[in-house]
Amino acid sequence: MEVVFGKVIFILTLILFGSYLSLGIFSAIALRKYLRKNSYINYNSLVLSPLSPKISIIAPAFNESRTIIDNVRTLLSLYYNNFEVIIVNDGSTDDMFDKIKKAYDLTRVNYYFDYVLPCERIRGVYKSTNPSYNRLTVIDKVNGGKADSLNAGINICQSNLFVSIDADSIIEPDSILKLVKPFLEEKDRRVIGSGGVIRIVNSCDIERGHIREIKIPRNILPRLQVLEYTRAFLLGRMAWSQLDGLMLISGAMGIFDRDTVIRAGGYSIKTVGEDMELVLRMRRFMSEQGEKYEVTYIPDPLCWTEVPSDLKSMTRQRTRWTRGLVESLLTHRKILFNYKYGRLGMMGYPYWLFFEWMAPLIAFAGFVYTIFLIITQALYWPFYLLLFIFVYSFAVSLSTWAILFEEITFHKYKKKRDVLKLLSAALIEPFFYPVHTYFAIRGNLQFLRGKKGWGKAERSGFVGKKKGGAETTGTTRVKQRATIVQPKVSRQNTE
Repeated sequence: MEVVFGKVIFILTLILFGSYLSLGIFSAIALRKYLRKNSYINYNSLVLSPLSPKISIIAPAFNESRTIIDNVRTLLSLYYNNFEVIIVNDGSTDDMFDKIKKAYDLTRVNYYFDYVLPCERIRGVYKSTNPSYNRLTVIDKVNGGKADSLNAGINICQSNLFVSIDADSIIEPDSILKLVKPFLEEKDRRVIGSGGVIRIVNSCDIERGHIREIKIPRNILPRLQVLEYTRAFLLGRMAWSQLDGLMLISGAMGIFDRDTVIRAGGYSIKTVGEDMELVLRMRRFMSEQGEKYEVTYIPDPLCWTEVPSDLKSMTRQRTRWTRGLVESLLTHRKILFNYKYGRLGMMGYPYWLFFEWMAPLIAFAGFVYTIFLIITQALYWPFYLLLFIFVYSFAVSLSTWAILFEEITFHKYKKKRDVLKLLSAALIEPFFYPVHTYFAIRGNLQFLRGKKGWGKAERSGFVGKKKGGAETTGTTRVKQRATIVQPKVSRQNTE
């Protein structure tokens, strides 16, 4: 029994690592091709062109009182000529709405719109009386959660393209220019969505919503997540985009074709993984309609976000991610090995099913069985030590590869000691894998128990320095969800 189990684990390990290696090689080729092609592009021409499409930036916000003013200022200063910023106040219980009204001279306007997507009641639409802020629109609505707020923003915006972001994220000034580029290229396929690299802002110096200096996180948990994010975005999503199997555009920042989103039914409030579920539903809709489409990925760092710095908050986040993954996969299980959905059905979906969802469950079974063998003194130590060395060496090599990708491409970490800190973290990270397995098991158990909602996510906030040298800290984020109420009217005047 022990020999059979050992062989099964070894074979599964080889298959998993083989897939990681293949994706890494494919990403390297695709990234090199992208950088070579991009070196000839003048993004300033998009800014100067009157033909640049109008883009709506939709940012749901709940209880972001302490950072909302700087966050809005950052969004309004993005380097693009034709855009609007829509802040959705999702029934905040702090003074966020009062602060933003006062800071930007907001007044309620007579605004007609259609509830083309279901969302909680919109209490009012506000615009600024100051011409300097004519790009800004603020929606005040009943609390309904992030997905519900995004649906409200889509109802209000009039652009053909919209960007969904987290209100507390920090956006690169030229991010819109890079995101919109795939939609402007001449193709025989309709681009329905595009995402980019999300980076970690913990321990960076922030001033008035802008990053003054990029630093490696001081705490070990965020530092390990830097490695994780770098691998996922540079070695994973880049490859899946080229293979036409991309299933996820991060909720922190992504751009979408508004018409396709509306036809597909908008964001779902029935899952905590609304970002993945939307991409899956859009792709499924386009395939079933027989329309040629494409979901693209931009390998440039476009957005910076804060990640949990303590184990308790990270547990909430990762168990929520697992629940969202399971909900999305089960909702769209029809895609699995269905040639009708192309590479998504034959490659992308099976990968996420077997390697992202089931692999942690198999790993947990392996941990339990190994403990049993140790207790019964039946463990064949030479084999398991060899397996451990193999797994550890591959994991460190993969992380080192990701760091190398970062350094030879975008080189955001300028100091050599920051790179050395990342390499040191790569040596530690494999010992943290059992914790990730725990997150997955707990998330699956919560799904089986029928747990819903985002729960509470504690954040330490962004840290920067004012001119006087005093530190400033951001706000603690709280995510809420509520049962949606379908409006009884299809058209509404907010006055």
